[in-house]
Amino acid sequence: MAEASDLDGGNGSAPGSDFISEFIREDLARGRFTYVHTRFPPEPNGWLHIGHCKAFYIDFSMAERFGGKCNLRFDDTNPEKEDISYVEAIKRDVKWMGYDWEDREYYASDYYEYLYDLAVKIIRKGHAYVDDLSDEEISEYRGTAVPDRNSITVTPPGRNSPWRDRPVEENLDLFARMRAGEFSDGAKTLRAKIDMAHPNLLLRDPVMYRIRREHHYRTGDKWCIYPMYDFQHPLSDAKEGITHSLCSLEYEIHRPLYEWFISEAEVFPSRQIEFARLNLTRTVMSKRWLLRLVMEKRVAGWDDPRMPTIAGLRRRGYTPEAIRGFVSQIGIAKTDSMVDIAFLEYCLREDLNRRALRVMAVLRPLKLIIENWEAGREEELEAVNNPEDESAGTRKLVFGRELWIERDDFMETPPPKYFRLYPGNSVRLRYGYIVTCTGFDRDASGTITAVRCTCDPATKGGNAPDNRKVKGTIHWVSAAHAVPLEARIYDYLFSTERPMEVTPRPDGSPGSFTDNLNPNSLEVITGAWGEPSLADADPAKHYQFERLGYFVRDVPAMPGAEAGGGLVFNKTIGLRDTWAKIAKK
Repeated sequence: MAEASDLDGGNGSAPGSDFISEFIREDLARGRFTYVHTRFPPEPNGWLHIGHCKAFYIDFSMAERFGGKCNLRFDDTNPEKEDISYVEAIKRDVKWMGYDWEDREYYASDYYEYLYDLAVKIIRKGHAYVDDLSDEEISEYRGTAVPDRNSITVTPPGRNSPWRDRPVEENLDLFARMRAGEFSDGAKTLRAKIDMAHPNLLLRDPVMYRIRREHHYRTGDKWCIYPMYDFQHPLSDAKEGITHSLCSLEYEIHRPLYEWFISEAEVFPSRQIEFARLNLTRTVMSKRWLLRLVMEKRVAGWDDPRMPTIAGLRRRGYTPEAIRGFVSQIGIAKTDSMVDIAFLEYCLREDLNRRALRVMAVLRPLKLIIENWEAGREEELEAVNNPEDESAGTRKLVFGRELWIERDDFMETPPPKYFRLYPGNSVRLRYGYIVTCTGFDRDASGTITAVRCTCDPATKGGNAPDNRKVKGTIHWVSAAHAVPLEARIYDYLFSTERPMEVTPRPDGSPGSFTDNLNPNSLEVITGAWGEPSLADADPAKHYQFERLGYFVRDVPAMPGAEAGGGLVFNKTIGLRDTWAKIAKK
């Protein structure tokens, strides 16, 4: 379980300052419940994304705040789309985020017999029936919502199924035969008998069971009928004694059905409370759309560092502390809103600035030769590991005649206000000396291959004893000691703030959210160089490459996604903080 200080992101905005905790307090005060028990109920049909972080942050933190418990339950009643690999990925991600469900791991598939018995109970009460209509006919009979002249949505009454008034005993017999496998897939369904004229379409005799001969990853081929989500979910909550079923706002319209099934089954009266889901700019927040990106190979897998999945964020270099702080600070509201991804990045920078070790790396190298430094001579310089954390200590850097610098740190003919190297100009070498450019070398094609400088030996540490003004400071690595790196530079996966807002294509065909993919979301840089210490970098260890941004050594979670054993560093985020500038306005 995450520490209490992490639950509020370290800024004092406790989860109890929201409407959900007020409802819970009221329930406890009135005696509706004497304890608090929540659950996080993912369907194992994909990997978790950052939107789920908000959900299980609320589930676990509310339970902890009120001294209760939180279950991890897999709502696995749709065998066509579910898999054990998704279960393992979900468990791994929830644990990485800092939450522990201890011995409270459950599966809806373990409740199939219990759910079947409750369905039989509702049939016996005359409130469910076996229907012979096809899925398409059920939809047609149910009716659809249409706008009237005043743009007000109206729902004309639906039509009763011809089989709605079957006798109870016939329904019991047919349901048993459905379970026994006597009927083909889709031939019959079990439906609740509620109200075909109800304004909420979900209450127009919803389907409770369907026939599907699909192999289930846990129950195998034991069952050929599977409960629908709206039937299974409230009754699974009830079986586990869940007091507060916390879910996102799109389930608000499902609440009357949730309560109907609990009432008809005469089980523990779990209470459903809805909150606004997390919507984030420049990404999509649906497993369905993320699965499409994976299946169409628009990304390298669920854990691609451009994906908003927890595994992708982890591989990108996000920390659980930064994500929890972000979720805490956006708060828990009842109204949907769009959160600027820049705020998530702000929370990440705040965390990485405290924890990341500083190192120097050169991504696009250019040789720098110090002409007045004796060949073979080497000197050790002391560098600070993290100015935000004295306990991080210092490290030794080797300084010599030949160094690597960034190619952008030299220009033959610089523009105004360019303070880096150019002929005749002086710069500080980080932790080292002040050097002055004396010239440069070209190859036969005209490409600059090396910059030549002289070093002022009196300026060790970068300070000029004569108080001359040197405006530029650049980073470097020793050419003789640097280790080779591959750097992967990531940008937003989508080029627009709202990827699901699409426009028709030039040929008149409907647009797709994939039209908004950013073609430049990944740049792979080979031939980079880093400090020798990076050769032993622990996987997933965070670094600030000075002047370049925050990086992490790549640790792919997808099988076969390894980088061939080389040193690969993913850029987590740059050093610029756009959110801080926005917040000050």
